[in-house]
Amino acid sequence: MFSLASNRSEKFTHLFQQHTEVICQVANKLESIIQNSSVSAEDNEAMNHLEHKADDITIQIIERLNSTFITPFDREDIYALAQVLDDIVDFAQGTVERMLLYRTGKPSSGAQELVRLVCMAAAQISTAFSGLNNVHAKKALMLAATEEIYRLEVVGDKVYRQEVARLFEYEKDPIEIIKWKEILEHIETILDHCEKVADLLKGVVYKYD
Repeated sequence: MFSLASNRSEKFTHLFQQHTEVICQVANKLESIIQNSSVSAEDNEAMNHLEHKADDITIQIIERLNSTFITPFDREDIYALAQVLDDIVDFAQGTVERMLLYRTGKPSSGAQELVRLVCMAAAQISTAFSGLNNVHAKKALMLAATEEIYRLEVVGDKVYRQEVARLFEYEKDPIEIIKWKEILEHIETILDHCEKVADLLKGVVYKYD
């Protein structure tokens, strides 16, 4: 039976929970910006603050990993999870930064839908990580969350392709096509990283159940 209940392991659990909280905050902030159809310097600064916070948590996880002789599960899995969680935040921050720098106009309904899927995936990541304190007892919960993340990523791929096709068909300004295609790619990449988190967590469940 795998559990993170020991004192040695509680710090890892706490840090991962902090990381998922930041991811949910970042996703919600991104959705707010997209739904409001505009981005301000204050929005960008708020995302930068969250990105720095995520970096700090990642550093703490890696430092603890390097100073802990016996880890709650494989070092490679801990390191990979920390890095992919950080990547999610980086791409969300990069999305907002590009919207500000490129002075994009009103986001399309497709872009808004993609971000809505990101928020849903972030919530499922948080749910899945809540089971790390006792994988045996919470196996079903964790696997259900990973399966939902997979489903959301598949839906996101479809929305992304449809939205890029719409851009090329209806947008007459080539500069706007370039701007929004890059932003859409960033959002879709967030969902790809959510899928990577699901893969890693699923592996942890089956290794240590």
